[in-house]
Amino acid sequence: MDSLIAASARALAAGDALGALKRVALRDDPPALALRGIAMAQLGEHPRARELLRLAARGFGAHEALARARCVVEEAEVALAMRDLGGSPRSLAAASATLEAHADHANALQARLIAARRLLLLGRLDEAAATLAPLDARGLPPSLAAVGRAGRGRCRLRGARTRGPAQAALARAHEAADRARVPALLAEVAEARAALDRPAARRLSNGGEQALRLDEVAALLASDALVVDACRRGVGAGDAWRPLARRPVLFALARALAEAWPGDIDREALIACAFRTRHPDETHRARLRVEIGRLRALVAALAQVEATARGFVLRPRDARDVVVLAPPIDGEQASLVALLSDGAAWSTSALALALGASQRTVQRALVELEAEGRVRAIGRARAQRWLAPPLAGFTTILLLPAALALD
Repeated sequence: MDSLIAASARALAAGDALGALKRVALRDDPPALALRGIAMAQLGEHPRARELLRLAARGFGAHEALARARCVVEEAEVALAMRDLGGSPRSLAAASATLEAHADHANALQARLIAARRLLLLGRLDEAAATLAPLDARGLPPSLAAVGRAGRGRCRLRGARTRGPAQAALARAHEAADRARVPALLAEVAEARAALDRPAARRLSNGGEQALRLDEVAALLASDALVVDACRRGVGAGDAWRPLARRPVLFALARALAEAWPGDIDREALIACAFRTRHPDETHRARLRVEIGRLRALVAALAQVEATARGFVLRPRDARDVVVLAPPIDGEQASLVALLSDGAAWSTSALALALGASQRTVQRALVELEAEGRVRAIGRARAQRWLAPPLAGFTTILLLPAALALD
């Protein structure tokens, strides 16, 4: 390795992207292209960084598999920062295997951490946890240890029912980030730790509303109360759980009945809530009877749905209380806004992947949000990305895909 390449690499390791570029900016050999790509990524110029890293990977010969694998890992990290989640993870897995075979354990770990962070963004919590589980942060550089522990903390934050595991993991991540002295890492871990103390949901019962932290949400879900969960779209009591995410009409009926408890709710209000019409006719009333019958069958072990003179009433079994667990913000686009509020620029295709929706559905929602001034677009055509300001005052953990999944 020549002296300029070595000096540029040292500058990048210290976070001095401009100093690194001064040494290799006019060179186009593969090592210099790779360093230029990393420097551009540190400066936030992700499209140019990706282009340079691809050129570097193509420039390394067949006998330089290790260098090519490192370029693939860096490109994957740039893609993650760009929220480009549509690529196949196979190339990253192959690069990780090559790095392990050449005893480059630090970069192999970096590849696995990138894969885990991608799975987290897609809401695949079990797979992310499985990827992070075998990682041993002891003996690693502080920056990698911090990223690994922060990843575990985020998995537990979004998937755990108790505060303790997430809090302990994030405390260890903070210690590692403090040793690494990387401001971006410290800020990321601090934000994750702050989420533990912010309101995450709202408890609606008997006409009142109460803000709940994540540990209070977990305690409510573990209680004996009948909970109509508007965050995960389902009905549960203790260990029993009835998912309704794929049955929006039944969930709308369950929520309306729960919000009216202990009283009843009239048929016209149920029709307006479930079928979104203000002018019901006999066909709507007939359909309401059918959907109420389906809801009765689904929640029979948890509650009864009884007819009254003016409508229907929810009667929980075993004299349980009825509670609606509502997200911190209402609206059909709440999960979309939560994803966009992380400060990154998302493409429509990445948002569709993360939400499990079609691109057309996401595009319509984005147009509505843009008209309301809640999001904005940058770029055009395939380069178009979407941004939203951060949501202050509460955490969006329960609005993110697969949050607190119990299915």
